[in-house]
Amino acid sequence: MFFREGHHRLQVTRASAMWKCPFERRAERRSRPDASPALQASSGKGIIPPFKRSGTAHSMRLCLVMDRGAFCVHERLERGSKTVFRRMKEDIHCIFEQDPAARSTFEVVLTYSGLHAVWAHRIAHALYKKNLLFLARLISQISRFFTGIEIHPGATIGRRLFIDHGMGIVIGETCEIGDDVTLYQGVTLGGTGKEKGKRHPTLGNNVLVASGAKVLGSITIGDNSKIGAGSVVLIDVPDDSTVVGIPGKVVITNGVRVKDKHDHQNLPDPVADTCNRLEEEIAYLKRRIEELEKKEGKTDEYSNI
Repeated sequence: MFFREGHHRLQVTRASAMWKCPFERRAERRSRPDASPALQASSGKGIIPPFKRSGTAHSMRLCLVMDRGAFCVHERLERGSKTVFRRMKEDIHCIFEQDPAARSTFEVVLTYSGLHAVWAHRIAHALYKKNLLFLARLISQISRFFTGIEIHPGATIGRRLFIDHGMGIVIGETCEIGDDVTLYQGVTLGGTGKEKGKRHPTLGNNVLVASGAKVLGSITIGDNSKIGAGSVVLIDVPDDSTVVGIPGKVVITNGVRVKDKHDHQNLPDPVADTCNRLEEEIAYLKRRIEELEKKEGKTDEYSNI
């Protein structure tokens, strides 16, 4: 297999056990018992590699020696490019499934800020893993400037993340997001303090977080769960659950509504409860006064009040 770049030629030879250059193969043949006497007598010192025998680049031959199981650089690049384009196609197809307003691929690629933010994050995250922290953070901030979506390069995001509208979304450094997750505008996946280590939430697969919801702290949102709009979630959420309110409470689990002692249309009123207790105490004291006056034979001049 050859790769050409100008007049340079790169030759890659592959053996079953090891990739070896011709000079190593000749040395192996010379050391064999059945080798010819002339081959065994030759020391191999007069053998000059082609790239030393000629000073021109036209005759340069470079042999790569790698362990068993290694594969060609061309194969690696080709496989990586296929993976990248497959992921991009998945992202575009996901938008068509989730957003009925999507009309064409051209429109989606050029105008959907959520898609741009996800693609930029993949580049920034790759640089972050290579310990190129400044360059990764620079790319994330440029993406934030153009899309209004801030995703820290250290965040781990699964496949087919759908960000609808997206303005104001914040995703923290140690946040982990599964596959097929949907986020709407104003969502915050943040921390609750300045502690080090894992301090941001983990979202399972097929999770939906509605507009303005805040999921804070090192908590876990189970698979197939939904977070209602404007909710503030501070505790773990089991699988197949729906959470609403401030602070967020589980109202549906596995399709069954969770019983709550409070009716959300008639929330407790502490002021009214206090007034009711005072009225009960006044009525009790009034009855006691009437009983004492009857024993003493006196009439209550305030009984008609």
